[in-house]
Amino acid sequence: MFEAHPKTEVEALMKADPEFRRLFHRHQELDKQVLDAELGVLPLDDTTLARMKKEKLFAKDRLLRMFEERRSLH
Repeated sequence: MFEAHPKTEVEALMKADPEFRRLFHRHQELDKQVLDAELGVLPLDDTTLARMKKEKLFAKDRLLRMFEERRSLH
C-alpha cells in the first residue's frame, strides 16, 4: 500500500503512532484473508467477504489520511 512512499517514513509512523500500527496490521490481515477467500483457500460467504473488503478499504483510506497528515506537519 505504501510502496510509493519512503519506507523510513512509514516505519517512523509505525513506531510513533499505535493507532497507525494497529490499522496497518489489521489491513495486512484483511488483505491476506480476502486474497485467500478469492483463491478459495478460505471459505467465506459473499456477505462476509464484502464486509471484509469494506473494512479493508476503510483501513487503507484512514492509513493514507494519517500518513499524509503527518507528512504535511513536517
